[in-house]
Amino acid sequence: MAIKKILMLVGDYVEDYEAMVPFQMLQMVGHQVHAVCPGKLPGDHVRTAIHDFEGDQTYSEKPGHNFAINADFATVDPAKYDALVIPGGRAPEYLRLNPRVIEIVRHFAAGDKPIASVCHGQQILAAAGVLDGRQCTAYPAVRPELERAGGTWCEVNETVSNAYVDGKLVTAPAWPAHPEWMRKFLDVLGSRIEP
Repeated sequence: MAIKKILMLVGDYVEDYEAMVPFQMLQMVGHQVHAVCPGKLPGDHVRTAIHDFEGDQTYSEKPGHNFAINADFATVDPAKYDALVIPGGRAPEYLRLNPRVIEIVRHFAAGDKPIASVCHGQQILAAAGVLDGRQCTAYPAVRPELERAGGTWCEVNETVSNAYVDGKLVTAPAWPAHPEWMRKFLDVLGSRIEP
């Protein structure tokens, strides 16, 4: 398996599982993952939030962990990366306001590089204007933004555990989809895990 260099965009109150689990899973199979955040340096942390599905009209939110940044957003060169991961949570709502975040996402989309985005991460994709004509999913509350950005909504199942692939774009509605989302992303990356 060829080792891939993967960039992950995070910010304060990124969803805990949606940052930590993919970060660890992708490293577990041998890929190199760099987590970056505007205004933070390697060794700094972002605070995370745990979003849970407990039968309310929307998710609940609880304090998460500190997630370590291991690369410098200010100097990162997206051309040196093979793929991009965008976790959800509350971070995407303000990260999408950063022009350099948008520039980085557009680089990956224009280069037809693999992009994995989950939950509210698709807010960044919508803001970057890279969803036109794409089939994808997201946390259901993001559906209006996804559709206004030209994306075609793919249904979310009851357990929010499904994922969709459109070319090299892999999207999922929330962290319960990690097994399917990461399996499909690894397929797009060309990674093979032998049984």
